[in-house]
Amino acid sequence: MKIIALLLLAAAGLLPGAAPAQPAFPSRPVTLLVPYTSNSGSDIVSRIIGPRLAARWGQAVVVENKPGASGNLGAGQVAKAAPDGHTLLMMINTFTITPALYKNLPYDPVVDFAPVAKLAEAGFALAVNHEVPVKDVSALIAHLKRNAGKFNYATPGNGTPQHLAMALFTERHGLDVLHVPYRGIAPALTDLGGGAVQLMFGTPHSLLPLVQSGKVRVLAVTGEARSPLLPNAPTFAEQGLDAMAGIDAWYGVLAPARTPADVVQRLQRDFIAVLNTDDVKAELARQGLVARPATTDQLRALIASDLQRWKKVVAEHKITAD
Repeated sequence: MKIIALLLLAAAGLLPGAAPAQPAFPSRPVTLLVPYTSNSGSDIVSRIIGPRLAARWGQAVVVENKPGASGNLGAGQVAKAAPDGHTLLMMINTFTITPALYKNLPYDPVVDFAPVAKLAEAGFALAVNHEVPVKDVSALIAHLKRNAGKFNYATPGNGTPQHLAMALFTERHGLDVLHVPYRGIAPALTDLGGGAVQLMFGTPHSLLPLVQSGKVRVLAVTGEARSPLLPNAPTFAEQGLDAMAGIDAWYGVLAPARTPADVVQRLQRDFIAVLNTDDVKAELARQGLVARPATTDQLRALIASDLQRWKKVVAEHKITAD
């Protein structure tokens, strides 16, 4: 009997010097930390998949918004969280841009995180105010060249994906257009609709109300296919322009570094399983998002590639953070 009791104690991790047994994941509510405001792309993805994950796990899934410093505040919080899978970072590819913009980040984008899975993509749409007399991208390029220095483009701020997308567009076509950075997407959209600025890159779901009201016209979308929200807007590729290939917003999930491999594998499996359901794909499509799940290894490679890509763009265009 004494031997049996000792074995039971050892199994429970209660013997002196024994390592405590780790509870199975998940053992309590899971937090999906969104480092941006509500109704951002990361927030939308989180709130669509959160209830499905909760059903699979038998635990509450809490979406927590912690905006600030281009996502750095929230990312820093997750980097310091317990590495047990119960606090996760719901990130957009801005995560691969900010290291080139900020000298003193509160985290290392590679060392401090364990990639879990890529989740979804949202192409960008090139939009102009309705008074700009063009109907396609080639006409816009010609019009801007005839009026060099006379037009302004809006972004939600310096160093945002929308800013880098326009920087690439203007560079590759030799355009002279003034950048007007705003503090967030809402005021940028307001001035685009009002004509204070004439063009910008935005996500389809953010531009849709202005398109529906007739205040802006979308000339093209990035990505391999048309946006389900803007089916009448052709892709850049359809218009014979390949300069914007790969300029999309993509979303992924990261865990703190040193999260056990079996927990990361469980997270990867469950996130991808949820994304591959028809109802989630349909809900994402209604928001202008496309489910594009990818594995831990694929996400790690994508992050590494984008870190180098955007570092080069930021340096070449001398882009600084707000």
